[in-house]
Amino acid sequence: MNPKQLFVSIAVATLLLAIGCRKEAGSGGNCAIQGRLWVRDFNSTFTQLIAEYPGEDTYVYIVYGSHYGYDERIKTDYKGEFEFTALYPGEYTIYAYSADSTLTDPNNNVAVLREVTIEKRKEVVDLGNIVIYE
Repeated sequence: MNPKQLFVSIAVATLLLAIGCRKEAGSGGNCAIQGRLWVRDFNSTFTQLIAEYPGEDTYVYIVYGSHYGYDERIKTDYKGEFEFTALYPGEYTIYAYSADSTLTDPNNNVAVLREVTIEKRKEVVDLGNIVIYE
């Protein structure tokens, strides 16, 4: 192999390696998504608000990119706060389950979704309050 062919081969291999190492949404990075669950507790017909409080000890789920099913779940702390850490830049869906305030779901259980994009390294996205009903 002559020096020119060797240089081209190394350049192509480097380019393929760089493309192959590009990370997609998922765990292992240095980004985070955080937020807080806030519960609005109504009577059974959703006509009277009984109380509002942090959604403590409640599961929150994350989906990486366009995966099916959830990739990770965590429970909120005593203040209703949660944080998914060690994420790569990419697209994510965060969700928690809530009572169905429209009273149309036979299971009375619906997902409250938040879609978020992390655009750069070391970014922390704060979703603020995610309101669920009980």
